[in-house]
Amino acid sequence: MSETSTNIKVVNSISTLGREEWDECAIFHSDDDANETADPFTCYDFLHALEKSGSVGESTGWIPYHLAAFNKNKLVGAVPLYLKSNSQGEYIFDHNWAHAFERAGGRYYPKLQISVPFTPVTGRRLLVSKNAPNNTASLLLQSAIALCKQNNLSSLHTTFCSRQEFELGQELGMLGRVSQQFHWLNEGYRTFEDFLSALSSRKRKNIKKEREKANNFGGEIEILSGSQIKKEHWSSFWEFYQDTGARKWGTPYLTRQFFDEIHETMRSKILLVLAKKEEKYIAG
Repeated sequence: MSETSTNIKVVNSISTLGREEWDECAIFHSDDDANETADPFTCYDFLHALEKSGSVGESTGWIPYHLAAFNKNKLVGAVPLYLKSNSQGEYIFDHNWAHAFERAGGRYYPKLQISVPFTPVTGRRLLVSKNAPNNTASLLLQSAIALCKQNNLSSLHTTFCSRQEFELGQELGMLGRVSQQFHWLNEGYRTFEDFLSALSSRKRKNIKKEREKANNFGGEIEILSGSQIKKEHWSSFWEFYQDTGARKWGTPYLTRQFFDEIHETMRSKILLVLAKKEEKYIAG
């Protein structure tokens, strides 16, 4: 495709774009065509469910401001972009920046945020289809930067992006910030006992004690996916979600309707684990 014929548009709802075209951009294409993976959090159904359920919108401080790149009238790139009136649900804390900026006489909000709302999971944020021009990702990020300047906004943020996108941002003059996450990786363990044997005696003993207590709670664990998940399961899960979110420092950002939406469109991608005791779900 010609690089010069690519144009960028702002869309205020993902519903104005085609589901298949968006997901073609969201799929990660490796050099090996057989190795294509889709991030469920940047797929059309997840982001659309957030919008349709009211989990994102003006009332929550997440106004969709998505960027769409078209080449010969075909969607070849997209960015989940939001106009933010607060810093809630980002899991990167910039409140001190906001306070300092406003003490200096500036107006920190609204700001632009390239992000998957309420989801601190690293992944691609500049979504580009397999056949897009080579400069599409750069054009998208440049357009976001220009949009920020044109509207006199304080800042543009890209959170939990890939390393390549991080480096691209720095090339375009953005400041880099590195935070930490802790991930468990299977270092060649064939069984759980293999994993335990790699730990110190104290840690091994503590884990076995915790697992013994969990296994003897007097109920059963259900692992559900696809058509096994029923609407009533979400009613139970919603109670647990609300209870956890109501505790210290917690906020349940997702609406009840969000779970109904993903039930209809994403069940095949969901693994739901529920604990049941005396015929009643008690955790999930």
